[in-house]
Amino acid sequence: MKTFKIGGAHPAENKLSAASPIREAALPKQAVFSMFQHIGAPAKPVVKKGDVVKVGTLLAEAGGFVSAPIHSSVSGKVAKVDVALDASGTRRMAVYIDVEGDEWEESIDRSTDLIRLSDRPELDGKTIVEKIKNAGIVGMGGATFPCHVKLSPPPGCKAECVIINAVECEPYLTADHRLMLEHPDEILVGLQLIMKAVSVTKGFIGIENNKPDAIALLTEKAKAYEGIEIVPLRVKYPQGGEKQLIDAVIGRQVPAPPAIPINVGAVVQNVGTVFAIYQAVMKNKPLIDRIITVTGKSLGQPSNLLARLGTPFQQLVDECGGMPEDTGKIIGGGPMMGKALLSLDIPMTKGSSGLLFMSDKEARRAASQPCIRCAKCVSACPMGLEPYLLSKMSVMEEWDGAEKNDIASCIECGCCQFTCPSHRPLLDMVRIGKSTVMGIIRSRATKQ
Repeated sequence: MKTFKIGGAHPAENKLSAASPIREAALPKQAVFSMFQHIGAPAKPVVKKGDVVKVGTLLAEAGGFVSAPIHSSVSGKVAKVDVALDASGTRRMAVYIDVEGDEWEESIDRSTDLIRLSDRPELDGKTIVEKIKNAGIVGMGGATFPCHVKLSPPPGCKAECVIINAVECEPYLTADHRLMLEHPDEILVGLQLIMKAVSVTKGFIGIENNKPDAIALLTEKAKAYEGIEIVPLRVKYPQGGEKQLIDAVIGRQVPAPPAIPINVGAVVQNVGTVFAIYQAVMKNKPLIDRIITVTGKSLGQPSNLLARLGTPFQQLVDECGGMPEDTGKIIGGGPMMGKALLSLDIPMTKGSSGLLFMSDKEARRAASQPCIRCAKCVSACPMGLEPYLLSKMSVMEEWDGAEKNDIASCIECGCCQFTCPSHRPLLDMVRIGKSTVMGIIRSRATKQ
C-alpha cells in the first residue's frame, strides 16, 4: 500500500467522533466575522453599522489577488465594525452582526438535489475559477490559501493531475471522514469541476486505510466518474502534507522552496474545499459554514458539527456537553499542528477544523532534557531535515546557517518533537527560526 518515502510518525489516532454523523449547530445570537480568515491580504469591509444583511450577503471584498471575500452566514443587522480576538490571540478587524431570523439571498440554491457536471455544459474553466473566487473559497485543511490562486498556475507551469487530500491524518479530527460518508457524490462532482478548471483528465483522492468505509463508498461511486481514482494509503503522519501526499500518490518529490506542487504537475486541494467548490459553483453558495470536530477524551459528546462561520466556539462546546472539568488546554485544530487557544470567546472561521479539549495530564509537557544524539528527530522528519541542528541554530540566532540548512522547508508537522525521547521543544525553536529566516528572505527579495 502506498505512502510517502521519508520520515513520518504514528501518533495515537483517537478518532473519538468518527461514528458521529454531522449535525447542524444552532444559530448564534451574534456572529463575528474576522477579516483575517485566509493567507494573504485581509478582506476589506463593505458594510457599516446599521446595515441589514442576509445569509450570503457580501460583508468584505478581497484585499488583493492573494485574498478572499467574506460573506455573512447569518441574517440580521450589522452591530459594529470593530476589533475582535482571533485564534492567534491577536485583535483583528471584524464585522459584528446581531442575528435576526434566517433569511437567505435568493440566488443560493438550498435544495439537496445533486447537480452533475453534465447538467451544466456551459461551465468552462474560467467561469469555474471566477465563481470559486467570488464565493471566498479557501483551503479548508488548515492553510486557508485562497483557492482561486492555486487554480491559476503561474506562467510556464501546467497541471497534469488533481490530488484531493482526504487523508485527515491529524489525530482526533474526523470532519473530513464524515463528509466523505455523507456527501460522496458532491465531492466527486467538485473534483470534476477542479479538473475542468485546470484542464486535466486525471484526478486522485488519497484516503488513509483507517477509513475503510469511506474508501469503499467512494471507490464504488467513482466508477461513474471518468478519470477519477481512489488511492488507499497506509496510515502515517503527516501524510496530509501536500508534499507527502504528492509523493505517496504519484511518486513525485516537490523540491525545496520556492518550488510548489504545480512545479511537479500537481494541484492539491482538501476534500472539504472540494465540497465547498461544488456548493459555490453548482449552488451559488459562498463559503458561509463548515464542518468542525469538537472532541476530547473527557468531552461529554464528541461531535462533528456543521457550524456557521462567526459562531462563538463557546456555543459549539455547550452543544457537545460543555467544557470538561479536567481541561488543561484547548487546541484549535489537532494536537500535532493545532494551536492552543486563549479563550472560547473566539468565532468560527474558514480554517476552523477542530476544537480539542486535553486534560491537564495530557497537556502537561515533560521536562526538557539534554539531547542524547539519538537522531530520532532526523529519522522522523518528512522533509529530510536535521531538526536538532535547526533548533540549535535558532537558539544561537545563526540565521545564515539555518537558511543554508533549509529551515524554510520545515512544514511544522511536529514529528521531531513528538519522537524526541528528551522531550526537547524542537518544533517551538524551529518555528521561531523559520519565521525569522522567512522574514530575512522576504526583505532581501524586496531590496532586489
